[in-house]
Amino acid sequence: QVQLVESGGGSVQSGGSLRLSCAASGSSLDFRALGWFRQAPGKEREGVSCISPDGSTYYEKSVKGRFTISRDTVKNAVYLQMNNLKPEDTAVYYCTTDQAKGAPYYCGLGYGGYEYSYWGQGTQVTVSS
Repeated sequence: QVQLVESGGGSVQSGGSLRLSCAASGSSLDFRALGWFRQAPGKEREGVSCISPDGSTYYEKSVKGRFTISRDTVKNAVYLQMNNLKPEDTAVYYCTTDQAKGAPYYCGLGYGGYEYSYWGQGTQVTVSS
């Protein structure tokens, strides 16, 4: 139902910033939770941030205060502003969304993103020290 395409990844030095974008097509992102997950070589996929349909946001401990997730209803997109990047942030970042819901709920970051249904192709973020 939904196709997601990430962009904005790249290589930066420690302390630098990047803004990841995720453009959706095929269906509106309204009434859906949106999330960003990442996977580094040899590690399992982990939740970075998510935003609930009501706008509530959640962050993984290591990125709290440095990353900001946001959504643009008009553009049908979700973004991840990443500031003060660290080498530990190096990974492929994936945009994801779930099924549209008919009742209020909050997004989650656990279990590798099991609650999400649609995923983008990923964009590489590399942070050098």
